[in-house]
Amino acid sequence: MLPTLIALRFDTPLSQALLYVFAVLFLGWGIWAGWRNAPGTLDRKTGKEQPPTKAQRRDRAILYGVGFAVLLVVGLYWALPPSAPFLGGRGEGFPLHIYGLMLMAGFVAAIMVSARLAQREWGGAQGLRRRDEVMDLAVWVVLSAFIGSKILFLIVTPKELSAALASGSLWKVVSALGGGFVFYGGLIGATTAVWWFCRSRKIEFLRLGDVIMPTVALGQAFGRLGCFAAGCCWGKPTSFHLPWAVRFPGSARSFDIFGNATSGAIAWDSQLKDSHRWVIESTGQVFDHAVPGAVRISDWVAQHGTTLPIHPTQLYESLAQLTLFVLLMIARRYRRFHGQIVALYLVGYAIIRTTVELFRGDAERGTLHQLIDAVPLDAWWNISTSQFISLVMFSLGVTLLVRGTTAAQELPSASGAQPA
Repeated sequence: MLPTLIALRFDTPLSQALLYVFAVLFLGWGIWAGWRNAPGTLDRKTGKEQPPTKAQRRDRAILYGVGFAVLLVVGLYWALPPSAPFLGGRGEGFPLHIYGLMLMAGFVAAIMVSARLAQREWGGAQGLRRRDEVMDLAVWVVLSAFIGSKILFLIVTPKELSAALASGSLWKVVSALGGGFVFYGGLIGATTAVWWFCRSRKIEFLRLGDVIMPTVALGQAFGRLGCFAAGCCWGKPTSFHLPWAVRFPGSARSFDIFGNATSGAIAWDSQLKDSHRWVIESTGQVFDHAVPGAVRISDWVAQHGTTLPIHPTQLYESLAQLTLFVLLMIARRYRRFHGQIVALYLVGYAIIRTTVELFRGDAERGTLHQLIDAVPLDAWWNISTSQFISLVMFSLGVTLLVRGTTAAQELPSASGAQPA
C-alpha cells in the first residue's frame, strides 16, 4: 500500500517558475471552458436552447475564471515556501496521494459515461446538447458535493470543530474545516446541484437522474480503492487467521515510490491512540476493559508498527459498487418509468452501505449518540449516521419504485411502444 506516490516540492527558483507557468495555463483552460460551455437562452415557445451570445459566453468565462483563480491562489499558497515570490506561503508542496488519484479517476469515468449515456438517452441534436450540458454540470456537482460532504462531516464530528473554536486559533479552525468528508453529504449536495440545474434548463430531473446514478456507483468503486490506499474508512479487528485480513502500516513502514518516508495510514494513527480498548490477538475480540489474555490496542500497534488485522471494508464496498453499476446498466434496458434507476440505486446503495457498516471499525465516522445525547452509547439502536441515512434512502427508493410502477401500469399500452 502506497498512500503517497510522490511528494512534489517547490524549493528551487526553477520549480517555482514552472509551477507559476502551470497555474497560468490552468487558469486559461478554466476561462476557455467557461466560454465554450456557456448556455444559451431557452426559447419558451419551441423549448429549444438558442446559441449563446458573446455576452453570455463572456459572463460564463468570467465566472469560471474567478472560481479557478481562487482555487489556484489557495493551492499556490499551500505549496510554495515563504521565500517564493508573489504567493509564498506554507511550503507544503503537492503530495500526490493515491486517494486523490482514485477520486479523480472515478470522477472522470463517471462524467464520461454520463455524457455518453445522455447522448444516447435523448438522441440526435438534442442528445449532443445534453452531452455538453452534463459536462458543464460536472463543475457544479464537484463544488456542491465538496460543500455537502464537508457540512455533514462537521455535523457528525462536532467536537473537533468545537475544540478548535474554543482554542481561539485561526489555524486550528482552518485545519478542522479541512478535515474529512462524508459521502452521503456529498451525495445530497450533488443531488441539489443536479435538481437546480435541471430546473434552470427545463430538463426532467428523474430522467437525467436515471442517466447519472449508475455512474455514481462506478465513481464510488474507484473512490473506495483510494480509501484503501489511504487506510481510511477501515474495518473492525478480526481473527489473525482470516486470509483476507489487512494490516495498514505506520509511519515507520510507509514510503513513496522513491522510498522516501511518508505519513502512516489513518487507521494506524487511530489505533495508536486507542488506549481505552483491549484486544485478544488470537480471535480479534475487542473489549472496553482489561480481560485475561488481552493487550491494549495502542500498545500492540506501537510494538508491531501496523494496525491489527482488520476487515478490508474499502474493498468490500468497492466490489459491491462495481456490481451495482453493472446491474443498474442492465436495468436501464428494461426500465418502465423515469426515476426507476434512481430508485434502484437508492435501495441498492442503502443495502450495501448498511451491510458494510457492520464491519466498519472507525468510530470517528459518527453515531446517533454523538448527535443526540438521549441515545445510549451501548444501545443496539445506536447506529452510525450513515446507517440512519441509509434507512431514509431505502424508504425513499422503495416509495419511488412503488409509485412509478403503479403509474406505469395505469398508462395505456400501444403496440410496439418502447418504455422511455
